[in-house]
Amino acid sequence: MVKIMSNVDIPDRSLVLLKTLVERFISEGTPVGSAKLREVSGLSLSPATIRNVMSDLEERGYLHSPHTSAGRIPTSRGYRLFVDSLLKIRPLDEEAVSSIRSELNPDKTAAELVQSASAALATITSQAGVVTVPRRETNQLRQIEFLPLSDSRVLVILVINEKEVQNRIIHTQRTYTEDELRTAAEMVNHRYSGSLLSEVKSRIVSEMEETKNYIDDYLSSALELASQALNEEIATDDDYIVAGEAQLMGNASIEEMANLRELFDSFGKKRDLLHLLERCSQAEGVQIFIGEEAGYDVFGDYSVVTAPYSDGVHTVGVLGVIGPTRMAYERVIPIVDVTARMLSTALSI
Repeated sequence: MVKIMSNVDIPDRSLVLLKTLVERFISEGTPVGSAKLREVSGLSLSPATIRNVMSDLEERGYLHSPHTSAGRIPTSRGYRLFVDSLLKIRPLDEEAVSSIRSELNPDKTAAELVQSASAALATITSQAGVVTVPRRETNQLRQIEFLPLSDSRVLVILVINEKEVQNRIIHTQRTYTEDELRTAAEMVNHRYSGSLLSEVKSRIVSEMEETKNYIDDYLSSALELASQALNEEIATDDDYIVAGEAQLMGNASIEEMANLRELFDSFGKKRDLLHLLERCSQAEGVQIFIGEEAGYDVFGDYSVVTAPYSDGVHTVGVLGVIGPTRMAYERVIPIVDVTARMLSTALSI
């Protein structure tokens, strides 16, 4: 699940002290001094030796000394070494697994499952949970229905994939009778049911253009209604769902609040986070970006742990957790992994 680095040219005792320091800092959130390390590391080393080891690790870029403290904290490089070579991942407890499973009920629609997965990640990890909405290019049209409303309005009922139902209202240029709308729906379903939505849209545009000189009124009306309905569907702007921002704020220090506001602003603008998640969708398994590894300044003090999820055949999205670099990786990593697997299972049933 996590790539293990090899040939790390660091003495074993230095690795033990680094591991102890990182775990202590994750747990308490305050710089760790040599006296505390000597007390909790289990190594029989003198205070002077521990200070020398810490100085060496700092020179190598694994630790950093805040100006206001004699203790040290991990750098992004230190966290990376810890995650790749020193971290021991433990299986999730049954309570967490049961909680995730109950949230990801296969009877829910895809939209409901995305919402539930994001909320579950946030609740269980006490960080921000993020889930991208399944890619529209993988959505299949199962059925479409048109029902007449007043004032030249039509209710469109779209059944997408196996169980997702979307309702929307479109405004038409003229009033349609119930029989006309039923006939239009039958034509659309006969021609396009089972096709990808992206293909349906392009085929409709092509057929309207190619057959405009001899197309009959019924088929013309059916294609126009379907085109308008699918334009509404494709225009949706929900790229991903984020939950748990309040939990991040509740756990943030005064010094972290300014950075947190920038992070929330990036959630709203979507660009940076979407680019990062798109990169994650191209890889297999759990991906971990620590601080500046994400490639964007706004993530400098935060880590992103992600995993792709599928519909049983294709990768259709990415989910993950965003939190401070001192997050509890040994717990967050398996939570993200298990949630991605369970969401994939729910979507494939």
